[in-house]
Amino acid sequence: MKKILLALIICLLSLSNYAQEQITAELEKAFGEEKYDLIISEHSEKASEYPAKAIYYVGMAYYMKADDNNVLKLMDLSIKKDKTDPDAYFIKGITLNYMGQFDKAIEYFNKAIELDSSNSNYFSGLGDSYISQEKYEKALSAYITATEKNEPIDRPFTMIPQIYAELNQPDKALEAFYKSKETISKESDSYINALYNIGLYEFLNKDYDKSEIAYKELIELAPTDYSSYAKLIQVYYGKKEYEKAKPFKEKLYKAYEQGKLMDNLKSMFCFDQFDWNDKLILAYERFAVNEGKLYYKHIFYVTNEKGETEFTIQTENSPISVELGYEKYILGMDKNGTHYTFNYGIKEDFDYNYLKKMVLKILNEEIKATASSRKGKN
Repeated sequence: MKKILLALIICLLSLSNYAQEQITAELEKAFGEEKYDLIISEHSEKASEYPAKAIYYVGMAYYMKADDNNVLKLMDLSIKKDKTDPDAYFIKGITLNYMGQFDKAIEYFNKAIELDSSNSNYFSGLGDSYISQEKYEKALSAYITATEKNEPIDRPFTMIPQIYAELNQPDKALEAFYKSKETISKESDSYINALYNIGLYEFLNKDYDKSEIAYKELIELAPTDYSSYAKLIQVYYGKKEYEKAKPFKEKLYKAYEQGKLMDNLKSMFCFDQFDWNDKLILAYERFAVNEGKLYYKHIFYVTNEKGETEFTIQTENSPISVELGYEKYILGMDKNGTHYTFNYGIKEDFDYNYLKKMVLKILNEEIKATASSRKGKN
């Protein structure tokens, strides 16, 4: 009789275990099929009766619906039933990050890592907590560790160069952007971001060839990234290959006419930048013109170390000069509330080397203004 009872108990336990395995498998399958509403409607009220991993999948359905409170509730319940599953700790850490509770999140990421130190996601989540607190060195360490795991995810590769940039370590940032480019998917926005920053850093290093390579690849992948067109124009001006810049200028003008340009490209674009003494000169070209009235077409912004504009030198259309058959533009300057005019004409199809030379002459006070006024328009 005792043998029969024991066999019956074993049989019942086996059936119970089988049922638990079945519900877990069912929920895992439904989650994989993105049936989040179905999981919530049919299983949330009964979740407390389920095994830990099944509860985890119900919690994950809430996670995908951005219901943070229910995620925390169900992950806590899953952890209570099984303290050895690192995924539940990880998802709770991620959720706490979203809620801005970074110290608590760190605790749960560390617990997940304690249970499984081979998972790239766990270290990346930890890095996210630290970077949100501006603890850049700790974030950097976590992200680097994440990249060293088997099958590392993309995120740490995208975050490492940003931290080096934040720490004002441009050489390491550039190296990390190259590594990010080599590692992450070409289809991702992060790949485009890596290309843009490689182009920018190489441009600042005056390695125009490498900058050109990066921006040309970016434009091929993202043909409507118009800010990169402007950057590539600056590359060609840096190389003094002005003819190569013309097709990209034409594309910007076409995009302007179609109303596709936004933000700082909405009215003008930067086509060159160069140093003068301890100041950076930013050269811009305006799209719109106002024929018959005064307007500035090319504006050279003289900036200080804070990036603030101290004064400008510009090409100004001269309606009177045009009427008399002379050059379309004359040189002017706006400085300290005074507008200055220089008696030097600039043709519409001017040689940029000549224009830049004249701008430098004005900066070096080698030529004098022929007129000045306290009232100026731009």
